[in-house]
Amino acid sequence: MLDAFLLALCFLLIIEGAMPLLIPSKWKQYLMQMALQPKESLRRIGGVMVVVGAVSAYFLVKQA
Repeated sequence: MLDAFLLALCFLLIIEGAMPLLIPSKWKQYLMQMALQPKESLRRIGGVMVVVGAVSAYFLVKQA
């Protein structure tokens, strides 16, 4: 289980690092736009991402 978590963390780092590596100016603009969003919108987006990730992880683990 720890191996799967570490592998997922590695993929997260690869995906998160690809944007500033490949298109740094657009990534910077995106971050600036995110900084201007209200806290409630960011919290809602974060909540949806957590729920989608948790449900996806549940079904992936259940399938194994």
